[in-house]
Amino acid sequence: QVQLVESGGGLVQPGGSLRLSCAASGLAVSRYAMAWFRQAPGKEREFVAAIRWGANTYYTDSVKGRFTISRDNAKNTVYLQMNSLKPEDTAIYYCAADPSFTVQTMQNPAIYDYWGQGTQVTVSS
Repeated sequence: QVQLVESGGGLVQPGGSLRLSCAASGLAVSRYAMAWFRQAPGKEREFVAAIRWGANTYYTDSVKGRFTISRDNAKNTVYLQMNSLKPEDTAIYYCAADPSFTVQTMQNPAIYDYWGQGTQVTVSS
């Protein structure tokens, strides 16, 4: 049984940092494409970042230079380091996994087989 468990969310002031974790069981993150999505109230789920099995990384334009996705194969965990946070980054952040994706489809949440329960990130003064 596959489980993805996110943690690390919370309340942070604008300009602050958070590191989200996604601990996986039932699959090896080294063999899956792993992604982070987010969903703000009243909005659709939005692609944030992804990392493929070859460690290639991809980001949506609004987080480039501020967020970093990484993977620790020994811990079977994926991370999202978020710096210079802005109020518009406020959302529930979800971890997702897919055995194979393409650059053309990676932003489509429908292609991902597995999802975590989400962790809330609130950026506010």
